[in-house]
Amino acid sequence: CRRKMKEKVLELLENATGYLSGQYISEMLNVSRTAVWKNIVALREDGYEFDAVNKRGYRLTKRGDLFSEKRIAHWLEVYGANYRVHFKETVNSTNAWAKAFAENGDENILCVADEQSGGRGRRGRTWASKKGQDIFMSLLIKEKALKTENASMLTLVAALAVATGIKELTGLEPFIKWPNDIVIQGKKLCGILTEMSTDVDGLRYCVCGIGINVNGKEFPEEIKDKATSLYLESTQQIERAQLTALIAKKFLKYMAIFMETQDFSKLKKEYEDLLVNRGKKVKVLDSKGEYIATAKGIDERGELLVCTEDGKMKTIFSGEVSVRGVYGYC
Repeated sequence: CRRKMKEKVLELLENATGYLSGQYISEMLNVSRTAVWKNIVALREDGYEFDAVNKRGYRLTKRGDLFSEKRIAHWLEVYGANYRVHFKETVNSTNAWAKAFAENGDENILCVADEQSGGRGRRGRTWASKKGQDIFMSLLIKEKALKTENASMLTLVAALAVATGIKELTGLEPFIKWPNDIVIQGKKLCGILTEMSTDVDGLRYCVCGIGINVNGKEFPEEIKDKATSLYLESTQQIERAQLTALIAKKFLKYMAIFMETQDFSKLKKEYEDLLVNRGKKVKVLDSKGEYIATAKGIDERGELLVCTEDGKMKTIFSGEVSVRGVYGYC
C-alpha cells in the first residue's frame, strides 16, 4: 500500500549518509522512478523536507510526521520500550481496543490510532478527534502484583510520562492539572483516562488511555480559549510516532518506580514540581456543593491536598470531586 511504500523510501533516506539517487531507490525497492518521485511528494505532504540535487538525488533534511505502526515500532526499538504496537487509522476507542486484547490474554500491548470516533474522558466527557494531527494511545497493563486499590494511581503515573516526554522531545514546559490533564499556558493539551477490570481474585488488568493535541492548528470557537496543541505552542510539526514511543518508554520508567511501593512516595516530589495549581486557589466541586481552597500538593496515595479558607486541610479524592481553577481553566 502507499503508506508502506512511503515507509520504505523514508527508511532508505534516513539510513543514508548522503544523497540517494532516484535510480538507486527505484532499484532497491523494485519500483519505477516515477513511483519514487510520487512517494517523495507524499512524504513532503507529511512534513518531511528533502534537498534534491540534479544527478545526485535526495537527502533528508527535516523529519515530518509519518504516523504508522512501523514508525512507532521503530521508535519503540530506539527507546528500548518493550511493547507490541497495534495501529489503526480509525477506531471507536483505543481503550476499548486495548481491553479486547486483554480479554484475549495479550500483554505489553500499545494501541494507537490516528483518529478516534468514540473517545471519552473523565466523568463521561467526549474527546474531540481529527484525523492526521493528534495522538490517541492506550497502554495495556497486566501487573500481577498490582493491588486493585492502587490501580487508580496509574493516571498520575501516565501524567508524569506524558509531561516529561513532551518536555524532552519539544523543549516545552507542560504541567499537570490534577488528576488527569496536561496543560500548557493554562490550556488543555492532553487528557488521560484509566480503566480497570476486576474479578473475585482481584485486578485483572488496567488500560491507560491518553489523548494528546499534537499538530492541530486551530480549535472550534467554543473551546479555543481552553485548548491548545503542541504545534500552536511550538510552531513546529511534531513527529507523533516518536512522541508516542517516548511516552510509552517514560511510562515504563515511572511504572517501575511506582511498583516498588505501589504509592507515590518515590514520585511525589517530581509530580508536585509539575503540578500546575500547587500553591494556587482552586474551586472544589463535590456532591455537597463547592468551596475555594489552596492546592498544596499530593499525598502518597496521589490524592490532592488542599487548605480551605478557614485553614483546614482536606484530602480530595479524584473519583468523587472535580477541581477547577478560580481564574481560567487551570
